[in-house]
Amino acid sequence: MLKITLIVVVLLIASVLIYAATLPDSFRVERSARIKAPPEKIYPLINDLRSMRTWSAWEKVDPGMKRAHSGAVSGVGAVYEWEGNNDIGQGRMEITESSPSRLTIRMDFIKPFAAHNSLEFTLQPEGDATRVTQAISGPSPYISKLFGLFCSMDKMIGEKFEESLAALKTAAEK
Repeated sequence: MLKITLIVVVLLIASVLIYAATLPDSFRVERSARIKAPPEKIYPLINDLRSMRTWSAWEKVDPGMKRAHSGAVSGVGAVYEWEGNNDIGQGRMEITESSPSRLTIRMDFIKPFAAHNSLEFTLQPEGDATRVTQAISGPSPYISKLFGLFCSMDKMIGEKFEESLAALKTAAEK
């Protein structure tokens, strides 16, 4: 009986490991919000990485984290580095593309694990409002695929994006 149980357990573990290997090699998480403000009012809030403290949900995870800004004040070349507790980790962002309709940020995570992703904001006018979309994408190595079987990246990151976009909406609609 022990031998059969051991074989079943090994087969289950092997099935999970094989299934994880078949998952996509990249990921994308995206959320949108309709903000009753023109792009010209929203754009400066995301183009200046210093202003993230007023609307980014990630800033609330560890209010005491160390922050450093360098490079350009805003736009292409603006850099934001952080080092915080275990929940927020350590990393670096740099704006690589900046226009009133689209902003792209290279995100390099150092801790708790290394990762290199792209964060993108798009601003699309909709009458008297603007549709703001925030998305993160990047490679999904095997360990991330395994992690994703037990914890939804879309849910985890998506909830923070929803909080951030709600705070951005509040700031822009003032």
